[in-house]
Amino acid sequence: MIDNVYYEFAALLFASAVIGAIAVRLRQPLIVAFIIVGILVGPAVLGVVSAHEQIGLLAEIGVTVLLFVVGLKLDMHLVRHLGPVALATGLGQLGFTIIFGFLIGLGLGMDWLKSLYVAVALTFSSTIIIVKLLSDKREIDSLHGRIAMGFLIVQDIAVVIAMMVVGSLSGVSSDDSGMAALVLSILLKLAAALLLVALVMRYVLPRLLLLLAKSQELMLVFAIAWGTSLAALGELAGFSKEVGAFLAGFSLASTPYRESVAARLASIRDFLLLFFFVELGAHLRFDTLGEELLPALVFSVFVLIGNPLIVMAIMGYMGYRRRTGFMAGLTVAQISEFSIVFVAMGITLGHVNNSALSLITLVGLVTITLSTYMILNSQKLYQYCQHWLQPFERRHPFREAAADNTPASGHEVVVFGLGRYGGRFVRKAIERGVDVLAVDFDPEVIRLARRQGLRVHYGDLENRDFLAELDLDRVRWVVSTVPDMKTNVGLIQALRERGFAGALAVAAHSEKEEAILAGMGVDKVLFPHRDAADYAAEAICSPQ
Repeated sequence: MIDNVYYEFAALLFASAVIGAIAVRLRQPLIVAFIIVGILVGPAVLGVVSAHEQIGLLAEIGVTVLLFVVGLKLDMHLVRHLGPVALATGLGQLGFTIIFGFLIGLGLGMDWLKSLYVAVALTFSSTIIIVKLLSDKREIDSLHGRIAMGFLIVQDIAVVIAMMVVGSLSGVSSDDSGMAALVLSILLKLAAALLLVALVMRYVLPRLLLLLAKSQELMLVFAIAWGTSLAALGELAGFSKEVGAFLAGFSLASTPYRESVAARLASIRDFLLLFFFVELGAHLRFDTLGEELLPALVFSVFVLIGNPLIVMAIMGYMGYRRRTGFMAGLTVAQISEFSIVFVAMGITLGHVNNSALSLITLVGLVTITLSTYMILNSQKLYQYCQHWLQPFERRHPFREAAADNTPASGHEVVVFGLGRYGGRFVRKAIERGVDVLAVDFDPEVIRLARRQGLRVHYGDLENRDFLAELDLDRVRWVVSTVPDMKTNVGLIQALRERGFAGALAVAAHSEKEEAILAGMGVDKVLFPHRDAADYAAEAICSPQ
């Protein structure tokens, strides 16, 4: 055991960096790496950590900043404009997971309070992990990406409501009575807290922030001070630190400084949460862990399979194709850091014991690890499963089929993908008098393009039957600006099989992709970012 606390922290951070680098290499979220670090340095393995109080304090502040940032990013304008699909999918998934998770818990012999805590914890998916994975795959602006972000917002709101309710139940056990009086007291507390926050938002914060905004450093210090202060007041008022921290962030959400504060707090949040997950791993008790292995396996299968299935069922009923539902459903095939925070909060309040936290941590490790690979390989996984997913698609998927039409003929250029780059390319080609047909699989993008007068057709490149419908006799160029390399490879192969005689241009985002495309005989490899940078450099740096 290391006697010096500074040396201990230095060793802990170094171990976290090394294990974190391995996790990144394995394309795993750092949450998994930090919990493993906690297990390794904790009493179960090496037992080299003695500064539990210091690590615990940093962990508490980390959770406070996490909830503060959630409140800060809760844009009420965005919440008011949540689409019916996001709302229905989010609420449907929440209800399904809570009901069936609760029943599974009872079936495994848990008492009703532990079953309820576990069931609620299973409903939350990690917004941080999903945004990172979708961004890496360049799918954040895709149809399934936007729907996923919508129901993740619904989950974030559910997290806050659950924590507010649980935070008001301090001292309540499974045999307490007077539920009506309890519910009334919770509602009164919430109303009083929201009224106080509203008054501060209206009369205090605008003037104070105007003064503090003159110094970005001071604004950051104030944000952390405001979050920790309201967290402490929340606990004193009978809620919890988490609820107080959320309300602190929410009180700043409508100010013009929220984006600046959120951006500066992101790194601090991630650093402090390291200690939360390390402490969590260090407190895992392996002597009782064996009892939780079977429940953890059952709940992991439930999350990995059950959550995506309910999302696909709801989206299929609402008129989306099975591929869109499948891609969106994969984003809820794991639990989040909030699940662990929620159960840890229940332990603090005396509602559940450490076995519930061990169970949720195990489920988190399994589902986060496996779902990461599922999302990264979603295209291959869909191709393997698509025949079994037919029941999750209506005979007429009207929401996406509404954008369908019969492919026009006689065009010179066909462009797949109407994102920023593809849309700009199509408009410039039309300005030059070129007859262009644009193809995209996002109904919203198609509707917008048609309002702008573009010739556009709904088409999914994963569907080989669609490619067979296209009239390519007069087409001189087929251009793909789709960012997914596997999709582009499939397109090239399909065109070759059809005997397409024209030229082919495909967008690449790395030298490796360029080499693959060149090896497949692509006539022109497009580099959206590099081409834009070269053009800008030439425009600015060339002699006048």
